[in-house]
Parts: sequence; structure tokens; C-alpha cells
Amino acid sequence: MNDTTPTRPRTGSGDDILDAVLIGGGIMSATLGALLSTLAPDWSIALFERLGEPAAESSHPWNNAGTGHSGMCELNYMPDAGDGTKAAGIADQFALSRRFWSALAHRGELEPDTFLTPTPHVTVVFGERDIAYLRRRYATLRELPAFAELEYTEDRAVIADWAPLLVRGRADGEAMAATRHTAGTDVDFGALTRSLLSTMSAAGNAVRMHREITGLTRGADGLWTVRGRDLDSGRRFRVRSRFVFVGAGGYALRLLQRAGLPEVRGYGVFPLGAQFLRTDNPEVVAEHHAKVYSQAALGAPPMSVPHLDRREVDGAGALLFGPYATFSTRLLRHGKLTDLFTTLRPHNIVPLVAVGLRNFDLVRYLVTELLASPRRKFAQLQRFYPTADPADWTLVQAGQRAQLVKPDRERGGVLEFGTELVTGADGTIAGLLGASPGASIAPSIMGDLLERCFPERRYEWASLLAALLPPARSTTEVTS
Repeated sequence: MNDTTPTRPRTGSGDDILDAVLIGGGIMSATLGALLSTLAPDWSIALFERLGEPAAESSHPWNNAGTGHSGMCELNYMPDAGDGTKAAGIADQFALSRRFWSALAHRGELEPDTFLTPTPHVTVVFGERDIAYLRRRYATLRELPAFAELEYTEDRAVIADWAPLLVRGRADGEAMAATRHTAGTDVDFGALTRSLLSTMSAAGNAVRMHREITGLTRGADGLWTVRGRDLDSGRRFRVRSRFVFVGAGGYALRLLQRAGLPEVRGYGVFPLGAQFLRTDNPEVVAEHHAKVYSQAALGAPPMSVPHLDRREVDGAGALLFGPYATFSTRLLRHGKLTDLFTTLRPHNIVPLVAVGLRNFDLVRYLVTELLASPRRKFAQLQRFYPTADPADWTLVQAGQRAQLVKPDRERGGVLEFGTELVTGADGTIAGLLGASPGASIAPSIMGDLLERCFPERRYEWASLLAALLPPARSTTEVTS
């Protein structure tokens, strides 16, 4: 990047040159904004969000399950019970998130109690085949420092102690097994996002709502012109910036395409939505204090692993069960039905078609989910909670995810279910594509961004960055 003396405009409008523009008001932009505001207090930074409040899309607490993803209970991170590499990596990344939040708390910029609730992470399986898998998974993970405190049982009395709703009313002869890690968490990513944006605002930087970014163009001078529209007044605006981060969720690919970024050539998106059953019945909520995950249905995408979650939002408890997959051509929950079609390009048609042809199980799963009756959906909850009463539960719509489709020389295209950071060759632009476990590992992703996009600042920022994103001090700290 061009390392010139920064200016400090505060309005994010006109011809002022900004040091950084952040697009999107969710957890990713908020994390990067808090980091940059602390590392570079003399920089001018502006964040633009198209909706009227931050964290109104995927970071909204009711648009996600609030799991602090750490590999403790999520079976989709470990399809091979003998290989805990991915689960351990996610545990390490979430441990870094905890340390980042702790560092900001010590600076007086975050109050963890407002967004983080200790919640044990439990895995439950049924039937001898899945029990054998879980037993082997447990043996593998117990050898890794992050999972040293993981517990395993096939004793129904113990499972009833961990999560009473799982056992009550279940047939006596049904075999089941479970693991538990008591260091799990429930995270209100909406509250966390708002706190991080307050850190950014307190540093004198601009956070602007109802600003829709419509285009990005790089000039001959290396600066980006960011064009947008004020949705309150209808007026168009533009700003120039040395660096741009596109953290716009499902709209990120479209903006990176409009920026002409060659790194996303051939990339496409496959939108998937979700619904959850939710109860606020205090008697039911009071009996479940865990996040309980199990095996996904055949053909289901990895993030569709069924789970019964305790949630804490705005000081009130609730339970969620799901997800139930939905499909829409919207790329955001508050998007348009034409969204998907605006991302189509000649160079990504082949990868998209190849993914469709190679994923019949996923297509069949989606069709089955879309055609499922309310009774059938409720039967899935009763697999976890046999005595559930339909009168206690309401079906609610959650967020929309744009899963990443990437070109592949041998297969034409592949469907990715993780989170991918894309950066321009010169480091002046970056964007985030994909979904889970993104929110949980945002500090790790943004640390990678800083290294890739601002290498010339490595030594200047080293001491403060080590305080904000400190390495683990011991092999067991990742669980704390």
C-alpha cells in the first residue's frame, strides 16, 4: 500500500482522502474497525452500512445460533473421527477471539458480560454406528490440549444431568452417547458488533447507517473511489480511500466483481437460508443450559448440523432448534430476489453448473427441506427433545448465507462451506466471502488481513498488535 501521510476527515463524504473504508456493519467490519482505530489512531476511517442499524443481517443475534465455534461439539468440523486437525484449528482461532475481547475489556472498551455467556457444548448421537464414531472422536480429541477437559458418556443418567430434555420421555432401550465441554460459550454477535463499533466511533471515526455502496473503482493514482447512495435523502456520494474492506456478507462478491478484482474471477455464490424453531417458555428454557449438536442428515450442507441451543439475548433466555434449510435468490435477508442474478458472469457459469451437477445429494436435501410439513419439522425437534410441546415453539426465519463457489481445474467448480479472505495483489482491497465459522474467528481473519494488506506496518504495529491479538501463553490456554 501507498504509505502517505493520512488526513482525518470525519464525515466520510466529499473528496477527502480516507485511509480506510469498511463496507458493511457486521462483526467483520466492526472487528477490523476496532483494530485499525487502535493500531492507527491518526488514520481516518469510515464504515458504511445499508440498513438502519449495525449487525442487522448475519450478525443479528436471532439470525444465527450464537455458538462460539470452537470445535468442541460441531461434528461437521471432524468428518473423520481420527483426524482432529480442523477442530483444533478452529479451537485455536476462537481462543484468539477470546483473548482479543479480553484485551479490549482490559482497555475498558468491552464488557464481556454483555455479549458472552458461558454455555457448555454437548454432542449427542443415537444408534451404535454414530456412538462408535463419537467414541473414536472423543479419543482423538482428548489427545489435543484444547480438548483435554472433554467428557464422554453413554450413561443416560449422566446425559440427563448434562441436558435433561434429551432424555425425558425417551424409549428405555434407545442407545445414545454424548460428549460435553464445560468451557463452551453462547455469543450475542449483535451486541458484540455494537460494542466494537463504539470503540471505532470513540476514536473519532465515522460509522454511517443507511449508506448503500454501489461501486468501487481504482484510479491511476492507486486510490479507490467508493460510490454510494444515502438512502435517507436519496443523494449520491463518493469518497476516496487508500484501502477498502468489503465485509458486506452476501453482497461482498458483487462489489468485488464491480471493483474488477481478478482474484474473484470464476467465483460464484450459492444462497442458503435457514429457519429455527424457537421457544421463550421460561419453564422449558430453565431446563436446558447447553448447546447440543448432533449428526447432519445425509446430503445436508455442513452448517445444517441439527442443534438445540440455549441463547441469551438482551438478558433473556430462549431455546432454538434447527436449522431447517430454505432457499431464496436473495443474498441477504433484507436483499432482493434479483440478487443472485447480479453476480452471474460468463466466467462463473461453468463453476456454478458444475457444482449443481455434482451435488445431487444437496439438491435432494434442499427439496426435502422445502417440502417438509410443520409436523415433520417438529418431529426433528422431538428426536432431541421427545416431550416437546408444539404449543411452546414458533418457526422463525434466520439469516441468509451466500456459500462460496470456486473454480476448480479438475472438477469445474467446488462448493465451499467455510470463510475465505480475498485480498488484491497490492493489498489495497480485501473482502470476505463464505459463512461459518466466520463470526467466531473474526479476530483471526482480521489478523491475517493486517498481515497481508499492511506488511509495511508490521514492525510499527508489532507491540500493540501482540497486546490485542496475543499468542497463547500455554498449551492449555486455548480452552480458557
